Amino acid sequence: MPAPTRSTLADLRARIRRLETVDGRERTYLPFGVREVDQRLPGGGLALGSLHEVAGGGSGAIDGAAAAAFCAGIAGRTGGQVLWCLTRSDLFPPGVAQAGLPPDRLMRVTADDEKSVLLAFEEGLRHGSLSAVVAEVGRLDMTASRRLQLAAESTGTLALALRRWRRETEAGDFGQPTAARTKWRVSEVLPEKLSVAGVARARWAVELLRVQGAECADFVLEACDEQGLVSLPAVLGDGAASPDTGIWRARA
Repeated sequence: MPAPTRSTLADLRARIRRLETVDGRERTYLPFGVREVDQRLPGGGLALGSLHEVAGGGSGAIDGAAAAAFCAGIAGRTGGQVLWCLTRSDLFPPGVAQAGLPPDRLMRVTADDEKSVLLAFEEGLRHGSLSAVVAEVGRLDMTASRRLQLAAESTGTLALALRRWRRETEAGDFGQPTAARTKWRVSEVLPEKLSVAGVARARWAVELLRVQGAECADFVLEACDEQGLVSLPAVLGDGAASPDTGIWRARA
């Protein structure tokens, strides 16, 4: 088999760069700042201007506390105003703030039904002035998710679909295909016993169930801090903080 020529390699690089753009814009990524997570994601983080799905595991499919905090931390790190669309009135602003999304950057829309939530979700993504939109939905089919993906691409806004259900039996819908670039499941796990008295930081089992262009993975992470950052538990990591927590631009 002949070796690729220089012009062939240049053409390949150009094609790859085009894949990493949306309407001529460079695709940007929001890293988690945890190497073990970021290296599993194409581009080294969550693609902005894209739809991502998050759900709770076990009873979290109903209460969604860990999954909501996970979304709040991600949305908080985008740096701008965040719209949160929901039908239930159980969003707890102090808890969201502890996960990295302060009240002065959070706007809430409470709708009568999920159809209205999806409409608000898409409208928020198309507006262009928001850095992220979070929407709590149970059902999300390919048609609706594709509309949301296109809306996110049109403005570069991060779209987070927080999947919540009234009954655990409905959670099987999470396995259906959608246009989301990533799909996550977040469950609470018991923290290790503290060596000294104090309050333990919550610990999550985070499953990357689907990611376009890469393989699935599982992580055990400490919950978001007030800057919206997750971290490896001390027994799993070296305890060193990563500086790579800003927004990255795709490079060839």
